[in-house]
Amino acid sequence: MTAFFRKRAKNAKNDILSGLTVALALVPEAVAFAFVAGVDPLVGLYAAFMIGLITSIFGGRPGMISGATGALAVVMVSLVAEGNAMGEASEQLGLYYLFVTVILMGIIQVLAGVLKLGKFVRLIPHPVMMGFVNGLAIVIFLSQLNLFKDANGDWFTGSQMWIMLGLVALTMGIMFGLPKLTKKLPEALIAILVVSAIVIFGNLDVATVGSFIRDGGGEGLKGGLPEFQTDIFSKVPFTLKTLWFIGPYAVILAAIGLIESLMTLNLVDEITETRGNANRECMAQGGANIITGFFGGMGGCAMIGQSLINIKGGGRGRLSGIVAAVALLIFILFASGLIEQVPIAALVGVMFMVVIGTFAWSSFRILRKIPITDAIVLIAVSLITVWKDLAVAVIAGVIISALVFSWENAKRIRARKRMKDDGTKVYEIWGPLFFGSIKAFNDKFDVKNDPEHVEIDFVESRVSDHSALEAIHNLVEKYEAAGKSIKLKHLSEDCKVLLYKASPKFREVIVEDIDDPRYHLAENPEAFTKPLSEYKL
Repeated sequence: MTAFFRKRAKNAKNDILSGLTVALALVPEAVAFAFVAGVDPLVGLYAAFMIGLITSIFGGRPGMISGATGALAVVMVSLVAEGNAMGEASEQLGLYYLFVTVILMGIIQVLAGVLKLGKFVRLIPHPVMMGFVNGLAIVIFLSQLNLFKDANGDWFTGSQMWIMLGLVALTMGIMFGLPKLTKKLPEALIAILVVSAIVIFGNLDVATVGSFIRDGGGEGLKGGLPEFQTDIFSKVPFTLKTLWFIGPYAVILAAIGLIESLMTLNLVDEITETRGNANRECMAQGGANIITGFFGGMGGCAMIGQSLINIKGGGRGRLSGIVAAVALLIFILFASGLIEQVPIAALVGVMFMVVIGTFAWSSFRILRKIPITDAIVLIAVSLITVWKDLAVAVIAGVIISALVFSWENAKRIRARKRMKDDGTKVYEIWGPLFFGSIKAFNDKFDVKNDPEHVEIDFVESRVSDHSALEAIHNLVEKYEAAGKSIKLKHLSEDCKVLLYKASPKFREVIVEDIDDPRYHLAENPEAFTKPLSEYKL
């Protein structure tokens, strides 16, 4: 028992300090995304607290931070606006429709976890992953540029801009230089504290967390504990019309949330050289969103920027996420006045260092060394991430990669032709037979000029889908229509079963009794029972 606690307390100091840093950085992010979605700042802060806490305890990736995100906020804008239009302005129906949508979104995500759909993240190719992190780094960078503007949307000028740039540079300098002196101190937290002290004691007139909230129309950071939203049941009619309205939004939000979370999970896996549980993360994210919806939060998912701050700060365990969430709630309840004094420049500096650490700089070096199609996918995903959003970019990247893979494999179908002593023509098929290679497969045969007896040998081929089965079926019919005999050899068992179901005549066409060692070894790998040294290679 002592060893159990010692093992988990080994990294406790790093987890706690990193969690505090993350909590500080979460405040302006959650507030900003709440403004983007068109809701009160506390709605974003409550979401960051509840989702962060629940996923830290029950999620499939220790050290990963979740909360309100921009990718979801941009979808919620139109949902809230449409919901508000359904009633009087004072009713804020859009907010309650948002809560119901977040609950439905969570249910969909839980179902994805129960059905073990999280494993499909393994199908995401590496170029898509690199494009994803590059595009995300650019998005994070561009989002920080808005903080160099005043409440009217105009860029800072003169001394205001220079002071902002100087504080950002100082923050980045501390984060860059401190680890070279000592690795025992969390550079991000120290940088925020130093820059905050300079601003407070130097009485500098700069943008702070408090001014940021007030400029956005909020009244401040101070709030209470999240409360159960009983008004949901009275303000939102539970009808098919409501489901028809919120359904598409819930599906889109669930998909974006899962893709961003699972991509972040993969990235943290690579950095920490450990492995998370994708299906468990799906269920934790879904459960967190359900609870968040009932308690007045805007929903959320994994935050790659905050997750990287946590990992870079030494946070590896669940404790770091728990500390970040609890500290955020403490800030809201008791320390709002202090947090509102933190200069935005310090948080921007932290995020700029995250951008530098997130961007896959090696992609510039390998672009000329990888296949041109992979390079196109990498660049396309990066650009689409900036242009649209992460989910669209990843889906587009996977589709492009799948099409390229299909095209390349479609060209690999081969047919070696030979004649037997009895005049039978044999086609030995090589390569995958699927929808993409059907045309090339059909072009290999000369039904009109072939002899009376033909054999097609599939020992070096794999029949992959229904299109391939249909092609074989049609080919047999063409030869029989021409009055010629055709035999099929070395078809896989599942392929034979399907062809037998398609037509009883295939029992006469398919050759079952085959004396070919290649075929038996392929069908029965357990035939290799002797030690490797006894085989003559």
